[in-house]
Amino acid sequence: MKKRIAKSALMVITVCAITSCSSTKSLYSWYDYEDATYQYSKKTTPELYTKMMEEYVKIGSKQKGTRKTVPPGLNAEYGFQLCKEGKREEGMKYLQKEIETYPESKTYISRIIKQIEKP
Repeated sequence: MKKRIAKSALMVITVCAITSCSSTKSLYSWYDYEDATYQYSKKTTPELYTKMMEEYVKIGSKQKGTRKTVPPGLNAEYGFQLCKEGKREEGMKYLQKEIETYPESKTYISRIIKQIEKP
């Protein structure tokens, strides 16, 4: 009887160990976002800005994560950058899209929108 319990316990431990080692798919696909934004923050050159903006577009259009949606804050970041670039109308669409996708961001994003709308 003790051997049977010991074998069962060993089997349960083995199964738990094997399943805990399996990789889980990420909620979002971030591609090269971290490196692109870091490089741009270190050295703000037009080339690095373009690379960062391309990453925003790539992440927004090619989501392979389990949620199949843009990560939180990405539409807001992209929209804000577009507004700074002078593409205010397009940028505002992305800021609104952030609120639609993540309603909990409304308070924060609304403040950004108000600041952008000031003359």
